[in-house]
Amino acid sequence: MIDDVTNSVNEQIDMLNELNPAFKVLLSFVFTAIGYYLIKYAVVRPWGRVVMSTDTAWDDKLHRPVANRAYFFLFVGAAQLSLIWVSEQASFNDDISSYFSAIYILTATSIASVSVKHIIPMVMDRFTEKSSVTVSGSNPLITFTLRFVVWFGGMYLSLTEIGVELFGVLASLAVFSLIIGLAVQQTLGNIINSFLLAIDRPFEIGDRIEVDGTWGSVVGTGILSTKVLDRDERLVVIPNNTLVSSTIVNHARGGGDGMARRISIVIDVGVDYRESTEHVKLTMVKVARDCEYVLDEPKPQVLLTELGDFAKVFRLFGWVNDYSDEWLARDWLLRTIDTTFSDEGINIPYPTSVELTESIYTQASTRKQAAASKKMEKEEQKHLEEREETKVLLEDVQEQLKDVNLDNKQRTELEEEARRLETVINMFDAAA
Repeated sequence: MIDDVTNSVNEQIDMLNELNPAFKVLLSFVFTAIGYYLIKYAVVRPWGRVVMSTDTAWDDKLHRPVANRAYFFLFVGAAQLSLIWVSEQASFNDDISSYFSAIYILTATSIASVSVKHIIPMVMDRFTEKSSVTVSGSNPLITFTLRFVVWFGGMYLSLTEIGVELFGVLASLAVFSLIIGLAVQQTLGNIINSFLLAIDRPFEIGDRIEVDGTWGSVVGTGILSTKVLDRDERLVVIPNNTLVSSTIVNHARGGGDGMARRISIVIDVGVDYRESTEHVKLTMVKVARDCEYVLDEPKPQVLLTELGDFAKVFRLFGWVNDYSDEWLARDWLLRTIDTTFSDEGINIPYPTSVELTESIYTQASTRKQAAASKKMEKEEQKHLEEREETKVLLEDVQEQLKDVNLDNKQRTELEEEARRLETVINMFDAAA
């Protein structure tokens, strides 16, 4: 019975081998397509559902890169088998087999490299003590070094397969590289510094930074320059050489207690010398505690910082959970301090060199001022509601971006929408 089955299978194989080469090519495409859909729906999709159900993020990020490389491995393997099947020239198959082996080595190297990229930071975070200043998703030096070692080993093995000696190539290119390096020294400096920035990671895309007077959000990084969208929505291109040699202030990665986006607000207010210091401090602390943007911990505090020429200067310290709320909090605090001081009878003096007349206060109608105040309150409330709705939309888009089954077009559209929503949320930055 077994012999009959074996003979039948051998007969079918012989029939396939005797087919016209054109039919063999067509069947190769069919078998490749079947293998692609089999891997996609029997392996990749179920694997994607499993990693999405876990709490960790590294496996979600690793899923798509490994899946794409698995598809590539399938297509290369199918191409090699098809060439072996269609071509009956043994010498031809022997010649190309080494090149396919090199491609397999590079594909395996790529899988190992991307695995190191996502797994090593997770392992390091688990065994590293958290500090108050954090840069999420950082690419530490050990990760970069391991990836370099993996790629160097993979390149060495793949070039050896096709008969190329890597060290000999590097030696022959040394003099040529020196000549080119002298000619494009500035450009090479930018390229090298881009790798240094990738290792050190002083900022990430979306962070609000300040470099040599340029203040804005990072929208892109490249091998030659970094793109920053400033408060006037102008795109500023900063060479990487400038970034490495300058002091970078990252407003998005300061904070404390592991809260990277937390920021402190400092407001100075001068009051009349006849006012009670304790009364002023208590009033300002109450205002800060009533602000919805100011955190309860660390507690807001008020200190007397200066005895000026015409006023006692009090400094209010408060902390906001997210730096994008800084100017909303500052606006609320200043307006509320103004009205509360008026209710409490606390006087904010004018400079003594200014002479005031009653006509200054009688130029505008009290009724118009009251109407304008009510209208402004409605406009601000409407803006706050729209801003909260935008935050909800942004959270929804960020949640959709976690889907590992998104294609490149959908992911690009969602990333563009996320950037647009972040711009709307940060619109108060322009008031700085």
